[in-house]
Amino acid sequence: MAINHECYCVYGISGTAHAAVRGSMAGGPMEDFMELQEWKKMSWPGYRRENGSLGIRNKVLVVYTVECASHVAREIVRQADHPDVEVIGFGGCTDNAYAIRMLLALVTHPNVGAVLAVGLGCEYTRAERLADAAAVQGREAAYLMIQENGGTLQSIAKGLETVRRMLEKLKDTPRAPMGFQDLVVGAECGGSDFTSGLAGNVAVGKFFDLLEETGGTPVFEEIVEAVGLKKLLLERAADERARKELAWTYEKALEYCRSVRQYSVSPGNFAGGLTTIEEKSMGAFAKSGTKPIKGVLKVAMAPPEKGLWLLDSTPDPHFMQFGITNPNDNEGLMALISCGCHLALLVTGRGNVTGSAVAPVVKVTGNHETYRKLEGDMDFDAGLVLEGMSTLEETAAQLGRYIGKVCGGHRTKGEVLGHKEFCIPYKYQDREAAFRRCGA
Repeated sequence: MAINHECYCVYGISGTAHAAVRGSMAGGPMEDFMELQEWKKMSWPGYRRENGSLGIRNKVLVVYTVECASHVAREIVRQADHPDVEVIGFGGCTDNAYAIRMLLALVTHPNVGAVLAVGLGCEYTRAERLADAAAVQGREAAYLMIQENGGTLQSIAKGLETVRRMLEKLKDTPRAPMGFQDLVVGAECGGSDFTSGLAGNVAVGKFFDLLEETGGTPVFEEIVEAVGLKKLLLERAADERARKELAWTYEKALEYCRSVRQYSVSPGNFAGGLTTIEEKSMGAFAKSGTKPIKGVLKVAMAPPEKGLWLLDSTPDPHFMQFGITNPNDNEGLMALISCGCHLALLVTGRGNVTGSAVAPVVKVTGNHETYRKLEGDMDFDAGLVLEGMSTLEETAAQLGRYIGKVCGGHRTKGEVLGHKEFCIPYKYQDREAAFRRCGA
C-alpha cells in the first residue's frame, strides 16, 4: 500500500529551502490542507497486530532482564546488524514493579512485532514472563537463559539464530491503512532555551490541537515543568475528575521538587536565556496546546480514550524514597513510549542528538541557529516562525506533514544515525495513586 502522497507535497524545511517552502505555503494549497477533513484523509500503511493495534514500525526487540545479561543481548543485536533489531533492558537484579511494568508495556508496543528476552537466570525479572506477555498479544516471542545455554558464546549464537528467524517471519506482517486518528504521539522538552516557549513548543502545541481535532491522542509529559502554573493547568481539565487528578499530581510534583531541592531548570537553560522555573514552565506547558486535558496517565499506562493526556512520571511517596523523576531525556521518552506513543517529539532549543528505542523521535527546535549547526541531527526547524518566514499555523501543518512521512516509513535523522538510547531506572510509582486519592 502506498502513502497518500497527495497530502505530502512538502516534508521538511532545510536551511537551503526556506524561500521555496515559504512560497509554497502561501495561498490556496495550504488553506485546503489545513481543513480538518484533509487531515483525516491522510493515510499510510501501518503494521496490523493480532490484537488489533497498528504500528508504524515492525521491530524485533531483544530485552535483557539484568545487567549481567546486557552484553549478550547487545552482541546479538550488533551481529544481527539490522535497523529494526533493537535492544532495551533493565539492569537491576532486585525486584522493581515500575521497571517490570515498563518492560511489559514495551514488549507489547504496537511498533514491536517480535521479542527475544535474554536473562542470566537468578534475577527477579523473569525472561519467560516477558516472552509470554508478548506471545499472548500475538507477537513472535522467545526467551533464553544464559546459565542454561552454556554461557556467552552459545547464548549469542542461539539468540542470533532466533532473531534472524523472527525477521523472516515479520516480512509477512499484514498491513492496514492508518491515519492521524490512529496515532498516539508524545511530547518531551530537553535543552530548552528562550525559543522553546516562543516557537518550538508552541508549534508542537498547535500540532497537538490538530491531532486531537483529527481524533488522535496527544500525550505530554513533565509535570515538574508546570511549577507555578497550577491555575492554568486546572483550567484545562476536561471534567471534575480530571481536575482532581491534575491538582493531586501537581501538588505531588511540587512536594517532590521541594524534597529533593531540585526544580527542573538547568545551567543550560539559563545560558539559553531562561531566568526562572516559572519562565521555563510557561514554555514547556505550551507544547500541550489548548485542548481540554482528559486526565493523568501513569508510566506504562495506555490512554483509556482518545484526546489529550498528561503523563506523570514523578515518583509517588514511598518509605524507600528511591527513584528520581526524569534523570535524563531518554527516561522521559521511554516513559512516553511505554504508554503506547507511536513516536515522540523532542523539543530542544539548544539542540540534542539523542533518539530512542522502540519508537522514532522527531527532534524539533525553535532556534534556527541550532538547526543550522546541528542539521545532521535535528529533524524540524520551527525557528522560521521567529525569522518571520512562517506563521505558527503553517509551521504546525509542516510538522504534521513530516510526522506523516515518518509514520509512512521515512527514517528520522536519529534513526538513520543509529540513535536508539533508552533508560529504565529503579523507581517507585503507585499506578492507582492519583485515581484512588481523587475518589475516581
